[in-house]
Amino acid sequence: MRALLSPGIRIGNLLRLIKFSHTLFALPFGLAAMLVAARGLPAASVVLGIVICMVGARTAAMAFNRYVDWEIDRQNPRTVERSRLASRGEALALSLGGLAVFGAGLLLLNGLCRLLAPLAIAVIFAYSYAKRFTPFSHALLGLALALAPLGAWVAVRGELATAAPYLLAASVLAWTFGFDLTYALQDREVDLRLGLHSFPARFGTDAALRMAQVLHGAAWVGWIAFGLQARLSGAYWLACAIAGAALLYEHRLCQRTDTRALNVAFFEVNVAVSLLFLLGVVGSLWR
Repeated sequence: MRALLSPGIRIGNLLRLIKFSHTLFALPFGLAAMLVAARGLPAASVVLGIVICMVGARTAAMAFNRYVDWEIDRQNPRTVERSRLASRGEALALSLGGLAVFGAGLLLLNGLCRLLAPLAIAVIFAYSYAKRFTPFSHALLGLALALAPLGAWVAVRGELATAAPYLLAASVLAWTFGFDLTYALQDREVDLRLGLHSFPARFGTDAALRMAQVLHGAAWVGWIAFGLQARLSGAYWLACAIAGAALLYEHRLCQRTDTRALNVAFFEVNVAVSLLFLLGVVGSLWR
């Protein structure tokens, strides 16, 4: 039946399978790091290489996650639709295709990027197995997204000898760790039934919400430290203030713990935070 679908529908299903729209979480932070590292726009080849690498790496990671979690997803009412969008073999093929795209992007970047690439791939692939062993898989997801600003900085500067990229990466790690904790509340009962070690399953809903609040507070402090280290100005500080208010709103939504509120908190609010950050950096550099 799936073979009878038109190419357009099949491509759309693959994009839905990997939630391609969620690229908006990490991409703005990678672009922001790129702009700060270059104090403006770097060469067009570097911009293109960074975007290609980020899209390829995320595609590879998400498709691999679908491949590894295929049977788990079929037992979860929230994720069961994924097996109807594509076959498991297609998910693996898409992951390998994403890796090829990532490799093509690396050809446009410097030697240090290529040297560090296997480490980045190891991290983003390891995430798919983490919930089987540790309640801190959410932190590993944060580390995977934190590689975006680090990688972009290396692509521009060819080094990581200053504090700014580490501050931004640590902030992205804390921010992602926090919002993934709240999103995981939807799967707590399924995780318990299947013996998976998510943070909410191990420590409970209240602990997950408190941890997410602490992490988002730390992320906001980290963004301030990054702005000071990078010598950013007015537009950036306005964006930080609005992003802080958005995170407070997110946690008010999470107190309700219903599916609609959690999805708004997870996607809409956090995409807004990510885009606000990029706009703040752009406004600060092009004042």
